[in-house]
Amino acid sequence: MYTLTGLDGQPYPSPSPGTLGGHRRGRLYGRLDCPSALRAIARGGYVGQRVFFADEATAIAAGYRPCAVCLPDEYARWKHDPRRSSRRPEPPPA
Repeated sequence: MYTLTGLDGQPYPSPSPGTLGGHRRGRLYGRLDCPSALRAIARGGYVGQRVFFADEATAIAAGYRPCAVCLPDEYARWKHDPRRSSRRPEPPPA
């Protein structure tokens, strides 16, 4: 069983692994093979704040933004979207 983050930002059990990973405190999501995330994990960080999503739509609905390193096109669209809030939402309690 895997633990994924849902549309509401809350964890739920899933029989399938997530297709995207994210960082709870940074409120960002990216590919599971993201070089930036893998470097952080290798340094001993990140793991305690790691979350997983079934898909990109769920990550976005949960209030996460795309990673600039592994999803540069998605990040550029997000950064230039006039509808996005300039204020970062509060992360869910740990």
